[in-house]
Amino acid sequence: MSTVAYDSTAVLGRHLRRIRHSPGVVVLTQTMPITMLLFFGFVFGSALATPGQEYRAFLVPGLLAATAAGGIMTGMFQSSQDVQRGVTDRFRTMPMSRIAVPLGQTAADLLTTAIGMVPLVLVGLAVGWRIDGGVPGALGAFGLLLLFRFATNWVGAYLGLLIRNEEIAGQLGSVTFVLPLLSNAYIPTDGLPGWLRVVAEWNPISAVAAAVRDLCGNASPSADAAWPLANPVSSALLWGLVILAVFVPLTVRAYTRSGE
Repeated sequence: MSTVAYDSTAVLGRHLRRIRHSPGVVVLTQTMPITMLLFFGFVFGSALATPGQEYRAFLVPGLLAATAAGGIMTGMFQSSQDVQRGVTDRFRTMPMSRIAVPLGQTAADLLTTAIGMVPLVLVGLAVGWRIDGGVPGALGAFGLLLLFRFATNWVGAYLGLLIRNEEIAGQLGSVTFVLPLLSNAYIPTDGLPGWLRVVAEWNPISAVAAAVRDLCGNASPSADAAWPLANPVSSALLWGLVILAVFVPLTVRAYTRSGE
């Protein structure tokens, strides 16, 4: 096993043990999307032009995309917590790969997210969502969600290394809940004002949500929408890869300099 893989696996194990000793956090992160599904689906759904079961089928992919975008919040909090408590400094004194620490953290988050999405999917199926795109489509949608979660967690890890304070990171993390509101996660973008529709259609979360709907057979791409929503699968894949290409080296560089 290479040094990077060995060191990353060790850090991965540490984060998984930390999650095991904080079950309340796991329960909260898993129940929040389900609560939002039940609330939005049964309360707001009756007030929209796409009511009832049809709206819930629209909403579930959006909540899955919003969950994937939540990697920013968790990555930022975990990274800043380790910096503030001196864990990052102790890691930096060890003869280990510089990429291993953020890679182990993001890999642990990816694993827990993959497991944590299962209850949301099951509840979604129970309230009327259906996967009509077949097994290949479902696997493709799940892969895009995990790619986006992995990418956003690197964004959060980078921001946490810059913030270096878990309280501030926690406060800023709550701001990330606004990001899905500026997308098509909860409502279609067709009825939004001109400038806001442009923002929502170019929001990466919109591309991921639309890609999940497309791959699961819930909706077809809109031809009159902006390019990301007219080509949601390609756009979601591109967004994930671009974010990784930008923030992986930035995070490693910030980690290397965090003790200076």
